Amino acid sequence: MSSMVGLGKKAFGAIAPKFAEVTDDVLFAGIWERENLSRRDRSLITVAALVALYRLEQLPFHLAKAREHGLTKEELAEAVTHLAFYAGWPAAASAMKLLDQD
Repeated sequence: MSSMVGLGKKAFGAIAPKFAEVTDDVLFAGIWERENLSRRDRSLITVAALVALYRLEQLPFHLAKAREHGLTKEELAEAVTHLAFYAGWPAAASAMKLLDQD
């Protein structure tokens, strides 16, 4: 599994260098690398939060990372199905369309 460090600089470095630095150093090198949860678990949590908060712009990136971190498309679809009853049907339906593009 590859590290996500450096992705902040790639995505935001030209427009917001400090935001890119914090993304890489605090979020990706710090939070994502902590030992108490696996990357797989962190990906599942992140996808669930993005679906629940209807943050569709960030979802394709994190769906792809979730797949890299060992979650199957079927597991992600099951998680989104479960979330439909807690986050709302429209949020889940929109996420399913993005999952289908994965």
